Amino acid sequence: MVASRRFFVRRGALPAGRDLPALDFSHAGTSATLPRRLHGRKPPVHHAALIPWLDPNVIIHGAGPWALAVVLFIIFAETGLLIGFLLPGDTLLIISGLLTHTVDVFGVNIWVVCALIALAAFLGGEVGYLIGHKGGPAVFERKESGLFSRKNVERTNHFFERFGGLTVILARFIPVVRTFAPVAAGVGHMPWRRYSLYNLIGAVLWGFGMTLLGYVIAYIPWIRDLVTKYIDVILLGVVLLTLAVTAWHYFSERRKAKLETASGAPAVEPEI
Repeated sequence: MVASRRFFVRRGALPAGRDLPALDFSHAGTSATLPRRLHGRKPPVHHAALIPWLDPNVIIHGAGPWALAVVLFIIFAETGLLIGFLLPGDTLLIISGLLTHTVDVFGVNIWVVCALIALAAFLGGEVGYLIGHKGGPAVFERKESGLFSRKNVERTNHFFERFGGLTVILARFIPVVRTFAPVAAGVGHMPWRRYSLYNLIGAVLWGFGMTLLGYVIAYIPWIRDLVTKYIDVILLGVVLLTLAVTAWHYFSERRKAKLETASGAPAVEPEI
């Protein structure tokens, strides 16, 4: 049960003729609370009260700054770790911008959120490059599994053959490719200064662009009202959808790897 602070209004504290603000009883079993924002500011959040642990108040007061830290870690891991392609980067950025506008879930300005996300993406790309540079081609010679597929490597190589170094920028907007592009650039020994410039441009365009897209979408009244009213259900849907897609991708790749192993198909050496 989520504990909430009690508010008491002293007799005579309000001007004569002014009514008390309506109390929020949307959470069964919790104390009545006064709306946090009044008089033309953002309206109080109403919840479906189905999933207490997804209640934005729980996230804000319980997780505090960790809510943003979790988002930043996911963004970092998506481009810094080879298993990051399983993570929902684009969706996460849009949802982050949306929630920053509607319920101020992170407690900081949208520009701070965008800057931190761009920084996390940039650092993840730098780590990915370092892994490829130090590990060499052996990084892409791993056994096929649900967490690694040579087809993803081939797809990334195709982008490098077509767009060259600009792939580092374009890859930010392409799922899976943005995970393997930094590593492939490191394996191919792209000059670090050149790579870092492309990485910085891509991280800023992606981090600011996708997050601000979600923030701007929240200006549409019916979307803002829907998110504000059913935030817990929306978050649950995003989590379940992400888990479903991740599980499907993992098991489908694992099944393909087993079939190729059983058929004795020769391993394809990736071209970097």
